[in-house]
Amino acid sequence: MSGMAMAKPAATPSTSLTLTVDGKATVFSTADLTAMPQKTVKVHNAHTNADETYSGVSLGDLLVKAGFVADKTAQQKMLRSYLRVEGTDKYWVVYSLTEVEGSEHDGDVIVATSVDGHGLGADGELKLVSTEDKKPQRWVRNLSAIALKSAE
Repeated sequence: MSGMAMAKPAATPSTSLTLTVDGKATVFSTADLTAMPQKTVKVHNAHTNADETYSGVSLGDLLVKAGFVADKTAQQKMLRSYLRVEGTDKYWVVYSLTEVEGSEHDGDVIVATSVDGHGLGADGELKLVSTEDKKPQRWVRNLSAIALKSAE
């Protein structure tokens, strides 16, 4: 079989994000996300061997908008919960909830809407980016869904 025949089809570009917290789904359009306070992060992309600057919304801020409040009463839930993050191509990864909560972790995880001042191109309109990962293997292109789940 030729390399062309085995090539993976391009993913459907992402245009919105469904964030599910406690069984309640909230849909954010790209316009919704760009209207929110933006965070800019600088990262090194080991796949492209280039430094990149992404702008977007902090995932912790989005969780608050979707109904999750990180206060003292949520401490135990945060320690026992994770996020399942998925792209339109069905590629998915897991983050501990404490990895994305600013009160618990120094790194940044954002839902990016731009890179180096431009759109994300083939990565769709939305991309999850983490500043703490040495490799971008948990970055999710064409981001479409995030679900908060309990490990219990």
